[in-house]
Amino acid sequence: MNMKNESIPYCSTGYFSKLICDYLAEKPILKPFYNKYPNEESLLAYAKTRSKAFSKTKRERLVQELIQQNRSLKRSTSVDENIQSLSSPHTLTITTGHQLNIFTGPLYFFYKILDVVQLSKKLNEKQTTWHFVPVFWMATEDHDFEEINHFYFRNKKIEWESDQKGAVGRFSTQGLEQLTKELEPLLGRGENGRYLLQLFKEAYEEHNTLSEATRYLINTLFGDLGVVIIDGDSPILKQMFTPIVKSELLEQKSYKTIQQTTEQLLKVGYHEQVHPREINLFYLTENNRLRIEKDTEGYRLVDTDIHFSKTELCSQIEQYPERFSPNALLRPVYQEMILPNVAYIGGGGELAYWFQLKEYFKQVEIPYPIVVLRTSMILLEEKQALKLDKMGVEKEILFKDQPEIEAQWARRLSESPIDLSVQKTHLEQQFSDLYVLAKETDASFLGAVIAQERKQIKGLEHLEKRLLKAQKRKYAQEISRVTRIKNEIFPKENLQERISNFSEYYLAYGSSLIESLSKETSPLDGAFKIIVL
Repeated sequence: MNMKNESIPYCSTGYFSKLICDYLAEKPILKPFYNKYPNEESLLAYAKTRSKAFSKTKRERLVQELIQQNRSLKRSTSVDENIQSLSSPHTLTITTGHQLNIFTGPLYFFYKILDVVQLSKKLNEKQTTWHFVPVFWMATEDHDFEEINHFYFRNKKIEWESDQKGAVGRFSTQGLEQLTKELEPLLGRGENGRYLLQLFKEAYEEHNTLSEATRYLINTLFGDLGVVIIDGDSPILKQMFTPIVKSELLEQKSYKTIQQTTEQLLKVGYHEQVHPREINLFYLTENNRLRIEKDTEGYRLVDTDIHFSKTELCSQIEQYPERFSPNALLRPVYQEMILPNVAYIGGGGELAYWFQLKEYFKQVEIPYPIVVLRTSMILLEEKQALKLDKMGVEKEILFKDQPEIEAQWARRLSESPIDLSVQKTHLEQQFSDLYVLAKETDASFLGAVIAQERKQIKGLEHLEKRLLKAQKRKYAQEISRVTRIKNEIFPKENLQERISNFSEYYLAYGSSLIESLSKETSPLDGAFKIIVL
């Protein structure tokens, strides 16, 4: 499967925040909030520092736990070798993570995993001192079911309805068989469609929990690429996290430090991605994930009548560490405690809250990784690309909203100029002369001149709008061809990667899709890719 690609700067798309654009531009004002800027040299230089900070005991526990977690999978040789290699002080990880979206959810789920694979591969090929392992962190403790209970297939929403509560990784997969029935006619009877349907059945009908199903799915799709899957919802791993849990409950260290960093970010013109709480922990029960709050009696679980004294809660930490779950701000700290991690690859929103955390990492003496913006791509069918080329449409235009596309294309097609900027400039020059005259003769005349200039400029603007509207009508058919393709590749007026599911493309291209896309992902490039399939 041969692919062609073009790249445009992320910040030219209009879909990335000022914070991310400034990060990619290495603006000095943002440097206090992150570690090193991501490139091959900085990653390899940081590997030595990170290796020294990760003990042999931690490595042994990690390897034992990974073997245990992945025991039921049919693992590739590369996955087994990567897990075993983590015993060595010369092995480090490149990590990404995501929620347990049904059938992988939006395309960027795919891109994140391919990013850790490709970056690990590139660094491994660059030298022989270090071995880098791609890791996928399953966000099994998340409790926002509405975000993960669906995916889109050709704009049709395939949704799992369930009244279960708590950490989604513990959810029973019961009820997902209904989605199999819904998918079957959509996928058709071709070889790729039958494979996808069988994959869905094996993942969700032959596994008891959403965590098990997701692990199976990711391993089946990416196991041959050596991806190691980890689930943080583990008593063994949580035991390593207990020092942070205790300091969080007893001292509320994270709140004070993260709040200060957040205020600094706000002061220099950025926004708060995640609001820190006084206690950034949840308490897991069989059917709930409940926020912990301090009160006059000790601690309480929000929206319940359950209270703990300080002694009772500390005893719980020692006996049942798995009951304590970090929120979005403490999850990165937990991750970096249990992995010898050099880099975390995430989306713009994720990087934004990592920037809130650097000082807290320093305070709790945990190495802060290099944070990398994941690859973003648009997949274009060849016939779509040919249509755009035939019409002479630059692909950057498609990132604009529909009214702007219509206006820009009408101006381009028009045989007469629609833009009256020249006339406005000429008018402004004429009034500039009138201002001089008014000041020299009668200053009271100045107000009338200003009012008349506004009136005439407004008249030209109104005329320009009427001309544009007329040309839109004249070239409606040509404009609709462009906007039709725009709507095809920006489903629901959003980036394709945030809506479309991999199955749409796997149906057409089969297993070659993953191999081909993996060659296009490159998180260090710093550019948005447009891929022609």
